[in-house]
This record gives sequence, C-alpha cells and structure tokens, in this order.
Amino acid sequence: MRPQERLVGADFLRATACLLVLAHHLALRLDMRRIPDELASTAHILRFGNFGVAIFFVLSGFLLARPFWRALDGGSDMPSLGTYAIRRAARIAPGFWVAATVSFVVSLTLLAVPLTPELALRYVAGLLFMSQWHWRTFFPVEADGPLWSIPFEVTSYVLLPACFLLLFRLPRVRQRRLLARSAWLCVIAVVLIAHLAILKLFALDDIGRGWAYGLQGGAKEWMPNYNPIGFFAVFALGALAAGIDVMLPARHSFWFDAAALLAFSIAGYRLAISPGGSAEGYGSLDIPYGFPVFPLAIATALVSLCHSHRLGRLLDNAPVRYVAKISFGIYIWQEIILTLIQRLDPSSFGASSDNVVTGWLQSCGLTMVLVLLVATLSHHLLERPAIDLGNRLTSHSPDRATPFKV
Repeated sequence: MRPQERLVGADFLRATACLLVLAHHLALRLDMRRIPDELASTAHILRFGNFGVAIFFVLSGFLLARPFWRALDGGSDMPSLGTYAIRRAARIAPGFWVAATVSFVVSLTLLAVPLTPELALRYVAGLLFMSQWHWRTFFPVEADGPLWSIPFEVTSYVLLPACFLLLFRLPRVRQRRLLARSAWLCVIAVVLIAHLAILKLFALDDIGRGWAYGLQGGAKEWMPNYNPIGFFAVFALGALAAGIDVMLPARHSFWFDAAALLAFSIAGYRLAISPGGSAEGYGSLDIPYGFPVFPLAIATALVSLCHSHRLGRLLDNAPVRYVAKISFGIYIWQEIILTLIQRLDPSSFGASSDNVVTGWLQSCGLTMVLVLLVATLSHHLLERPAIDLGNRLTSHSPDRATPFKV
C-alpha cells in the first residue's frame, strides 16, 4: 500500500486482532483451577481473545471493499478480478502453505500422530483452501489449530466480488450511493438467511462431538454454527463500513475521536461480558464472537478512526505499525511455537510451578519473543517477497483494487 493510501487506525486494529488471538491461546495454557481468585476474572476475559478473529474479518472486508465502492460510486468498471485474485493469493497462500506444511511435519514427528488417509485429506483440503466445508477437514493440521480461519476468509474473498458483481449489474444502483448501500444491506440479509438455513439443514449428531475427541471433535462441536457463510456476514459488515467511509468527507473531526472511543467501549464491554457464556461468544443467530454487536462496534471504530483528528494517529504509533506489519506471521505461527514449547518443556506455563501465574508469565514472555522473531522472519523471507511478486505481476493494471495489508 502506498503511504498516501494508509488508512489511519487500520494498523491498530490489525495489531490488536493478532495480539488478542495470541492472548487467547496463551490463556488456554493457564490452569484456571490454580489461579488466585482476584485474577480469575481477568484470566477468563483473556480466554475471549478469540474475538480477534472477528476483527480480522471486519478489517479485511473494509479494506477489500473500498475499491469496489469507489468504482461503483464513480460509474467506473468493476476493479480487475485478476489483479484482485493474484494479490490475495500472494498475500495469503505462501505463508499459509508453509505454516501448514511445517505443522503437518511436526504432527507426524514430534507429536507422533499416525499418518492416515484422513489426516492427509485434511492437509490437502487445507492447501486447496477447501477445508472449511466439513467438520472432518475443518482443522487442516493437528499442530496449528488457528489455520482453520484462513480458508474461511478465502471464501469471503470469493463472495465479496461476486456480490459486488450483482450491484454493478443493477443500473439503478450505479452512482446512487444510498441505494447501493441499501442493496448491500439486502446482501447481508440474504447471507444471514442462508446461515440460518445451514444451521437447520446441516445439524450434526453427538457421536464423537466435543473437544475431548481432539480437533475433529472440536470442529464437530463448532459446526454448523461456524460456517463460511455466517462468517461472510461479519466480513460483509466490514464491507458496508467501507461503503459508508468512502461517502464521508475527507476532513477530520474530534467528533470522530469521540465516536471511536464509544465504539471501542461497546466492543470492550461485549467482550468483557462473555465469560459465563459459551467459549465461542455466540451472539445473535448463533454466529460466534458477539455478533452483531462486537463486529458492528469494530466497524464503527474503523470508520471513525479514519476520520478522527488525533486518536487514529495516536494509536497507529511505530510499535503498533510494526506488529501490524508482521501480524499475519504472528497468527499463523503462534500455535506451532506454543506446541513446541509445551512438548519440549512439559513444565512450561506454570504446570510445575508453585506459583502458576508466575510460571505462566515466564513462558508467555518466552513465547512472545519467539513469536515476534519467527513472524519477522516470515514477513521478510516469505510474505514480503510474495507480495512484491504479486504487485509486479499486476503492475500493468490501471486500478489498484486490492490493498495487500490485510
């Protein structure tokens, strides 16, 4: 993304999302039975760092929809789908494929998981970004659970231009901004209806269901509530926010600072009240991560930060921008590193410490250092070269439809 195209506040949300997910996986390693009562509420809230996944979906929808809205509002042709596809593939595929392959090898060696046809099928389905459609393949590999969300997001990458294609073919929608946004609300409504149909038509039995049966049992526990169509509804809220953002004047105002603070307060409150409910934070229509309150609050914060007078630039400071830059690496490599630490040192994360919190914090510090190091290497040696190649392959395109930093 060129410097003048940087959206203020996006880096802060991207960094927050990946750190929340990391906090979630660290909290899962904390023995809740041994922590002091005064720390229990904080520890339980940390477990809901999985809400960071919703932030990623909102942010991706926001960034990727902006060129489509601008073209639609301006009466231009739809942005190049070839450019869009190449840049999405360059951004996501290399890192995902390498992390999945390393995880697959680790599961067969260090974890001694037997190589079965089903294990191989999960891996291949993941590489093809098709693992999201069935509970058996939901988790592509054993040693890196967070990779489940990448094929889900790829589905949203496909559905986004498909839905915009409908808008571009409606003459009355072209250059009529409010009508176009109303049409997008109809898209979201149809998506939610489809999600409800999936819940009704594809309910699963209880045989082998639950995390006691491993990742596949956990996947059966999550599905069909976790399905690509339901997650596209979260993605589409981010796209709607982009449509609103491009309608707003370019000037900045302190009113947007206040709106962003209010939106963050609502999002934080929705996350904070999650303990006591389901671990997935199911919201309306059984969509995870506090739907629709949490993603709507994040979408509102994103729009507000883009037009804020001070807050967006304050939050997008140098350390935050760096974490945002390597955020994809943090996401795809964190679980591998956590698995290796626990397997190589069974006493880690306070398992053998008299003070479980102190032992856990020590392991968390080691994890943070290793995750940041590996994510940095992943960005510079793997992700950045692939992104540059994708940009070179599409440099002839007159439009720059796809921001790469998602």
